[in-house]
Amino acid sequence: MLAVARRAGIALITLFIVMSLTFFLVRKVPGDPLYEWAVELSQTYGMRIEEAYEQVKVLYGYDPNEPMSEQYINYIKGLLRGNLGTSMVYKMSVNKILLTALPWTVFLLSISLLISFGLGMLMGMIIAWKRKTALEPIVTAYAAFTGATPDYITALILLIVFAINLKLFPMQGAYDSALTSGFNWPFIKSVLYHAILPIFAYVFEGTAAWAMAMKGSAVSVLGEDYIMAARARGLKERRIMVFYMGRNAILPLVTGLAIALGTMLGGATFIETIFGYPGIGWFFGQATAKRDFGLMQGLFLMTAAVTIFSNLVADILYSRLDPRIKLEE
Repeated sequence: MLAVARRAGIALITLFIVMSLTFFLVRKVPGDPLYEWAVELSQTYGMRIEEAYEQVKVLYGYDPNEPMSEQYINYIKGLLRGNLGTSMVYKMSVNKILLTALPWTVFLLSISLLISFGLGMLMGMIIAWKRKTALEPIVTAYAAFTGATPDYITALILLIVFAINLKLFPMQGAYDSALTSGFNWPFIKSVLYHAILPIFAYVFEGTAAWAMAMKGSAVSVLGEDYIMAARARGLKERRIMVFYMGRNAILPLVTGLAIALGTMLGGATFIETIFGYPGIGWFFGQATAKRDFGLMQGLFLMTAAVTIFSNLVADILYSRLDPRIKLEE
C-alpha cells in the first residue's frame, strides 16, 4: 500500500511539473493570440482596434500585460475549482469541449486498441510457436513498414483511396449530420460507418508492434520448465501454445494496454484531423493552428494526466497479475 501511495505521489508531482511547463511554454509562443480576434471584432462591428482589443481581454479574462506570476496563480486557482480554461476560438470552456470530444476519441481508441491487441497477440503466438515459417518474415516486414511509416501517412492513404477515389466511405465527420443523434439504429450505423477508416488506420499501425512484442515475450517463455512438462505429458500443441505459452507471455503486454491508450490519445491529433473526426485530437489540431492557447493547455494537461496515470495503473496492474513482480517500497 505504501508503494502504491508513493507511486501516486510521484505521478501527481510529474503532472504538476508538466502543467507548469505547459503554462509557461504556451505563453512564450511568439505573437499575441488576442490580436486577431480583436481585428475580427473590429471589422465586424466597425470598432476601433484599441477598443476591440480591450473588449476581447475582458471577454476571455486574459490580459497579456498582466504579470506572469499572477496569471499562473489564477490558472492554478481555476484548476483547483475544476476549470481547465476557456477556448478563444470556440468561446466556451475547455471542460465543455472535453465533454463533447472525449467520448468520440475514447470510442475510436478503445475499439482500435482491442482489435490491434487481439490480432497482435494471435500473430505473435503463432510466429513464436512455429519458427521459420513464411508468416514470420511477413510479420517482421510488416512491423518494419509500420514502424517507419507515420500514422498520418497511413490515414492519408486510406482517405485518398477509399474515400476520395473509390467513394466507399465518408471523407470526414463522426456521423451523418442529417440524422437525429440518439440510441437508434440509423444513427448507430452511421457512427460505425464513419469510424471504419480511422479505426483501420489505428489497427494497421498498431497490430505489428503488438505482434513483435508478443513474439519476444513468448520466445522467452518457451524455455520454461512448465512448457517442457506439458509436452512430456503429451498435451496437444494448440493447448500448450494458448494456455501455457500464450497465457504467461501475455502478462507483460496486458499492462502495456494502459500505457498504449495514453500514447494513442496523445497521438490522435493527426488521424482525427485528417478524417475530420471531432475528437480530442481534432480539437488539439485546431487549437494549435489558431494559437488558441486556452484550449491547447487544457487539452495538453488532460492528455498528460491520462498518460501519467496510465503508467501508474500499468505498474500496479502488473504487480497484481504477476506475483513475482513487486512495486518498490
